[in-house]
Amino acid sequence: MTMGDALSQAQESLARRAWGEAYARLASADQERKLEPEDLERLAMAAHLIGRDVDSAEIWARAHRAFASRGNRERAVRCAFWLALNLLLQGEPIRSGGWLARGRRLLDEGECDCVEQGYLLLPAAVRLLHSGDPATAYASFDEAAAIGERFSDPDLTAFGRLGRGQALIKLGKTAEGVAWLDDVMVSVTAEEVSLLTAGIIYCAVIEACQQIFDLRRAQEWTAALTNWCASQPDLVPYRGQCLAHRAEILRLHGSWSDAMDEAQRACERLSQRMSRLWAGAAFYQQAEIQRLRGQFTEAEEAYRQTSRWGWSPLPGLAQLRLAQGRIPAAATVIRRALDEAQDRPSRSRLLGACVEIMLAAGDLPVAQGAADELAELAAALDTPFLVGMSAQATGAVLLAAGNARAAFGALRQAWISWQELEAPYDAARVRVLIGLACREMGDEEGAEMEMDAARWVFHQLGATSDLRRLEALSRKAGAATAGRLTSRELQVLRLVASGKTNAEIAAALTVSEHTIRRHLQNIYAKLAVSSRAAATAFAFQHDLI
Repeated sequence: MTMGDALSQAQESLARRAWGEAYARLASADQERKLEPEDLERLAMAAHLIGRDVDSAEIWARAHRAFASRGNRERAVRCAFWLALNLLLQGEPIRSGGWLARGRRLLDEGECDCVEQGYLLLPAAVRLLHSGDPATAYASFDEAAAIGERFSDPDLTAFGRLGRGQALIKLGKTAEGVAWLDDVMVSVTAEEVSLLTAGIIYCAVIEACQQIFDLRRAQEWTAALTNWCASQPDLVPYRGQCLAHRAEILRLHGSWSDAMDEAQRACERLSQRMSRLWAGAAFYQQAEIQRLRGQFTEAEEAYRQTSRWGWSPLPGLAQLRLAQGRIPAAATVIRRALDEAQDRPSRSRLLGACVEIMLAAGDLPVAQGAADELAELAAALDTPFLVGMSAQATGAVLLAAGNARAAFGALRQAWISWQELEAPYDAARVRVLIGLACREMGDEEGAEMEMDAARWVFHQLGATSDLRRLEALSRKAGAATAGRLTSRELQVLRLVASGKTNAEIAAALTVSEHTIRRHLQNIYAKLAVSSRAAATAFAFQHDLI
């Protein structure tokens, strides 16, 4: 076979997106006779797409040198950019910076006015975005997008628009930022950009949607990414990120076994490729499922892995401490995390857990403050997930403050949000709180119904920690069963203990005073007491108030 035939077959493999086959053919041709720089670019891309990152970096470097030796500064710089970007995404900022510096030097020496000037703006803008300077990052992304538009370069234009959206979200301009994300995804799904660009943008957009709790968008783009990966069987990068995203969505929808399978596969793939950040995200999803299942030892180790790979293990780790009964430790961890979190998405992710932990710690003022801040953020970001989380936090605080009626309204709003999002676990947790609110309002039958519905969901999911907590609540509420009180008799006893007269109790329950007197006689007989005072003492002794 001639060199021309081999390259022609490699081109055909590339057209079919058979990356492994293309890599093998190009690599074989390269061994026979050194490839031209254009074919080296194709070989570097194929190596990257099948997960051969070390080989890919070496080949990009060869292509860079080959173009530079021919005096083609622009193409040499483009190779340096792709090499630098992949090094940056793999967690090697120093090597990445070295290649970017070389690229700038080449352009400066040649006084080039070219599209590569815009490409070299991108890595620095990414660092600014993640180091807490979104305003400056936005300016750099905006400049890059303008250069891309001037030179009609779809990849650079898409990167610039992506960065605009990410920076605007960080700046609190969520609606405007999301509009740019939707715009850039049109370019991706219409296949107007290169494959390398498409993969990066898919993952970046999904991550941005998850940061602002826009789970409907995240779910839609994750499905698109899944299909995109499935159309390229040899594809290695992005597939692990796709699995991590799918694990989070499956967990939300209550498919915990499937979510665990996806998370474990993502951990294996991403750990092998040393993809630090995304490996951490995959371990976090694994830890969350283990925590919810009550597998605390396994969850502890998975949270440690999360941290080792550079992903924050919070709020999950704080919630693990709470589930373990280590309330002071949980409070310390969540306070520290909130002190460090500055941007809206980061604080939003922590505040719901803060409310739960501080209520457990008996610190109602701090819980109230966290719930109020969460309400403000929910109003600003206006996504169903955050609205549900905020309403749940507000309802829990109102319930703890003794305002069961107001709590009931907020908790019903939260339940509706979780139902709309098809999030059974979160909906069940809210039903527990609704049950407690019903109990406080004297509706024991309603409380039992809510608790029973939550218990069924927890059992179906395997949420053992929540089942244990629910049984403890039921035992507390069931203390009156020592006297075999009915639900209605328990209602009457609570109202008696609150100091109400028979007439007031009859009016509250819309029955006759004669019925109330009959209930009292039954209560006295069952509890072996002879007075309202003794019945009240029983109610207090058994935490029925």
